[in-house]
Amino acid sequence: MVGVSDGHMSPAPAGARTRVGRPLLSLALASMMDEVHAHSGAVYLMAADEPVLEMAVMAGLPRAFAAPWERVGLSAPIPVAEAVRERRLVWVGGEQEMARRYPRIAVVLPYPFALAAVPVATSAKVYGAVFVTWPGSHPPDLSERERDHLTAACGRLAVRLERAVEDSVSPHAEPDLLPSAHVAGAAGTLGTVEAARMVARLPYGLCSLDLHGRISFANAAAAELIGVPVSQLLGSQLWAAAPWLNDPVYEDRYRAALLSQHSTSFVALRPPGDWLSFRLYPSTTGLSVRVSRARAVAEMSRAGPRPGDAPSRLVTISQVLSLAGALTEAVGVQDVVQLVADEVVPAVGSQAVVMLGSRSGRLHVLGHRGYPDARVVERFDGMPLTEPTPGTHALNTGVPAFFDTREQLERLYPLRHATPDGFAAWAYLPLIASGRPVGTCVLAYAEPHLFPADERAVLTSLGGLIAQALERAVLYDVKHQLAHGLQAALLPHTLPTLPGIDAAARYLPATQGMDIGGDFYDLVPVAGLAAAVIGDVQGHNVTAAGLMGQIRTAVRAYTTVGQSPEEVMRSTNRLLIDLGAELFASCLYLRLDPGRGRAVMARAGHPPPLLRRPDGRVRVLDLAGGPLLGIDGSAVYPTTEVELAPGSVLVLYTDGLIESPGVDIEDALAELGRRLAEAGDRPLDELADELVRHSAAARERIDDVALLLLRADG
Repeated sequence: MVGVSDGHMSPAPAGARTRVGRPLLSLALASMMDEVHAHSGAVYLMAADEPVLEMAVMAGLPRAFAAPWERVGLSAPIPVAEAVRERRLVWVGGEQEMARRYPRIAVVLPYPFALAAVPVATSAKVYGAVFVTWPGSHPPDLSERERDHLTAACGRLAVRLERAVEDSVSPHAEPDLLPSAHVAGAAGTLGTVEAARMVARLPYGLCSLDLHGRISFANAAAAELIGVPVSQLLGSQLWAAAPWLNDPVYEDRYRAALLSQHSTSFVALRPPGDWLSFRLYPSTTGLSVRVSRARAVAEMSRAGPRPGDAPSRLVTISQVLSLAGALTEAVGVQDVVQLVADEVVPAVGSQAVVMLGSRSGRLHVLGHRGYPDARVVERFDGMPLTEPTPGTHALNTGVPAFFDTREQLERLYPLRHATPDGFAAWAYLPLIASGRPVGTCVLAYAEPHLFPADERAVLTSLGGLIAQALERAVLYDVKHQLAHGLQAALLPHTLPTLPGIDAAARYLPATQGMDIGGDFYDLVPVAGLAAAVIGDVQGHNVTAAGLMGQIRTAVRAYTTVGQSPEEVMRSTNRLLIDLGAELFASCLYLRLDPGRGRAVMARAGHPPPLLRRPDGRVRVLDLAGGPLLGIDGSAVYPTTEVELAPGSVLVLYTDGLIESPGVDIEDALAELGRRLAEAGDRPLDELADELVRHSAAARERIDDVALLLLRADG
């Protein structure tokens, strides 16, 4: 398959010293691929001073296929990074699984193939990772033999890299391995001439492409159909052989055929009106292409490529698609900063990033990564936009700026002499969304860096994608802050100190929706007694939160005027119906008399409270109750009196604490009771944290969580 093999690299006996051969990585990769019959693969090495994997050698396919992942941050959601993070083999069995687990890769390479990624590590250190791929015909599961071969081979490679380091030999990138076609036997002698004559006599066109898509052979019929002499076809890529073939769709078919090892085809319009059919037959050494006149395509509505379109390069398409997919996952501003640091910075070869925005005519540092001294960046926070700096200039004008060296930067901006940041080249990318600048992305490079025209174009395009993500993130953060402010205003800031009662509360918003909801709680002093309430208005939006505030205020008012527990519930129910909100609420109301050691409770469709007795026993209080508030204006809410001995703990909660997909509520309630029994003697604040921390539902939080703990003092 690949013309280099390392044989079986068995580990040396203990204590033996062997010299590391050259090329170490290429030999190991070729051997590994031969053992498992993979058709492409790559070796990554850990960067010396940053959490990044760098591709050191690729085999079987052109490196351009993996261009977006030549430098990979360890936190990136792709198989090689996951294999290193979790120190295990990662297997992706096909196209659908790739789309489900790693959508960024599937966007760039939406073809049927299987992939395995394996860490290259000893027990003490990770040196890198390897991935290998198979055509789409590979079974959906990795066999035990393949798994054992890959794991053992990567283990041997790790040992050899460890020895290389001990011998002060730094592993480095090596030339990529691409297989070449071999002609043997009769075809290599007299048969070659006759084969050429036979091909020349065929009535349809034949071309041979190497792995890079370059035409290495074309017969006269192919040249005639394409309309380009054979001499001009040789050495050119098929999709660049004629202007009407300059369409990324045709390049995509070449990639699909090579990666999946399945034959594929496309139809192209040769002006003014000739439709040609191209059929691609792949192998591990290249592709054979049959060219013929297409039949029954005159009525096709597909628009042909436009003459004069510039050829699209694979690396540009792949990087933009991959990074666009990554940025769609960002939610808040800090998510955008982190994704740019994890995805864009490694991909473009920079070492640090700063995201700048503006507020009230001043520069605002939204976030940064990669700077050893944060003060160097943060001193720009609050700087007037009128200051002559490259960051403010890019933000004000919307024009990108590229500085290959420090001298270039300081020549235009002398003030930078006073603020050295330790870097040697910079790209200042204006972030323009909806036709207006929303910020500036600054990419910093540790060494002088040339920015050729094509790289500037890619970086500018990435700036547009980052700008859209940043605009969405800023709007989300504003909404998030408003939601939290509203929620905080509607819930009690502190719980009052009441004689005979110790209390603690926790509120956690849902992690889905607006991060705001209708759960509420309160503790109200009442003439030597105390009243406690907890409830849940359905929904996770501003309407639910607003209604929650009205209910909490109503309960407090009815309590203050001296209504009994059942009257408080009836009055609140009628109020909710009168408001016409079309939302329902569950509620649990308690009147506490610690002096007598009693508590009177009324319940409206709310989960039952838990009571921990002083001896540590826990019981679920199965209280009588009425329907949810807001359903029936004539509903009654019977009360139940419960003994509350000194040292007893009441646990009031909303269903977000116990309801979780796939978990039975009875089991969740039993687990809550067990935790309460074990930790019930702790201070209430510690107990509240313990109950929330060990709740599966509270960790996932598809619903709000409110928790109110009450302990009768002894």
